[in-house]
Amino acid sequence: MLFGTACLPSYLIGIGDVDGPLDVMPGLPRGTIPNSEPLASHIAEHGLASGFDWAVARAMTVDHAIAIPNQLLIQPLREMGVTVGTIPVYLAAGVDPYIRMARAVEVGGQIRRAIESFPGDERVVVIGSGGISHWVGTAEMGRVNEAFDREILGYAERLDIAEICALSDSYILANGGNGGMEVRNWACALGALEGGRGELIAYEAVPEWVTGLGFVQLHPL
Repeated sequence: MLFGTACLPSYLIGIGDVDGPLDVMPGLPRGTIPNSEPLASHIAEHGLASGFDWAVARAMTVDHAIAIPNQLLIQPLREMGVTVGTIPVYLAAGVDPYIRMARAVEVGGQIRRAIESFPGDERVVVIGSGGISHWVGTAEMGRVNEAFDREILGYAERLDIAEICALSDSYILANGGNGGMEVRNWACALGALEGGRGELIAYEAVPEWVTGLGFVQLHPL
């Protein structure tokens, strides 16, 4: 996702106060988002001890990539009385230099290993939130490439990490647009699962929303 032109870490985790979204949308008011600070700090510290130099944010205002799944998936649980924290993780997928796809997979694996070593009793769900095909702020904005979208969905259904890592930046940009570079978030989620299967929940090409919308649930072995 986009950090801004003045600060471009490859991957970042929010370990403190979280609010958002920065880009307020209809039906998506800005507010505080509860974090799981002990687990977030543990993931960062575990990474530093094992060769993953996390950038950390002790206070963070997230964008819609975090706020939408938080509101649609997590907030209903909180309203039912369940205590759930949202740990924001961002990968450099908005502007060059992009995180390498293989490194995104490795970051996902590191997140899993950190969670498995956490002494607390936590149930964790990893959400890979981001594009499939969409062109942001370009002459092609509104274009959706269903063939590219189906290709990415297929990799997720098969948990085909080798094939998604084989995608070149030039191929993604040509077929999925600059917004399609966000498939790195999908690769990270696949890396966190380390085996299993994917189940396609839904897909629609929605030019009116300038994107292809696809949802895959990853099931562990």
